[in-house]
Amino acid sequence: MTQTAPTIRPDAPVLVFDSGVGGLTVLDALRRVLPQAPVIYAADNAGLPYGEKSEAEIAARVAGLLGRMTERFQPRLACIACNTASTIALGMVRDVLHIPIVGTVPAVKPAAAMTKTGVIGLIGTGATIRQGYVDRLEAEFAADKVLLRLAAPALVGAAEAKLRGEPVDPAVIAGTVAAMRAMPGGERIDTLVLACTHFPLLADELAQAFGPGIAMVDGADGIARRIASLTEGQAFARAHPDTALFTRFEPGLAALEPALAARGLERVEVL
Repeated sequence: MTQTAPTIRPDAPVLVFDSGVGGLTVLDALRRVLPQAPVIYAADNAGLPYGEKSEAEIAARVAGLLGRMTERFQPRLACIACNTASTIALGMVRDVLHIPIVGTVPAVKPAAAMTKTGVIGLIGTGATIRQGYVDRLEAEFAADKVLLRLAAPALVGAAEAKLRGEPVDPAVIAGTVAAMRAMPGGERIDTLVLACTHFPLLADELAQAFGPGIAMVDGADGIARRIASLTEGQAFARAHPDTALFTRFEPGLAALEPALAARGLERVEVL
């Protein structure tokens, strides 16, 4: 007997999950292609930073949180808008949740197509850059290029601070660029992969520090297109204001409210 697919409620949200506010760059791209989609943006600020945790910790935490959120909010789809969480936990999450899961991976393929010098820089968290997943992307798409990887955890804090309206420490940006340029072949980098969803929030500062001739690429637009493809033909309707959900209360959440509201996240809750 043929089973019919379950009917998806028009108000079923798209769940966008990140360790912090970096996934808002993915939400920005999603708004451009699916402005009508109801959204819950979930930030695991209690677990931040993911890049300093072990793979086992990250996998268990992400799968557990997404399991709870899926049971509570019944989303039509979940997006892991975090390179670190995706490269480590995506397979596990897909095994345990029965909804479409869209992950985030470093944009090595488009960077390899863009570079003229053949030298690509990749900045991410420590956990992301050491993953075998990145090795496989390099082997498949950039085997004839030079891919220089740098862990840049300080940029995560700088991006979080910027979204709260605080000034970005220029020493953090300068230090990252200097470390990248100092790597063997680093002076020839012409394409930079922003392998953390936080980092596009600092694109202007990074471009200025790298100087002219640097192209930056991230995966946000591709993720948004994938979500649009998976939800094609579905009805969308908002029964409630779109929500930003955090895993821990902290005083700094109030400072985020203008940035959240600007992205249509009118309600802030703590899980």
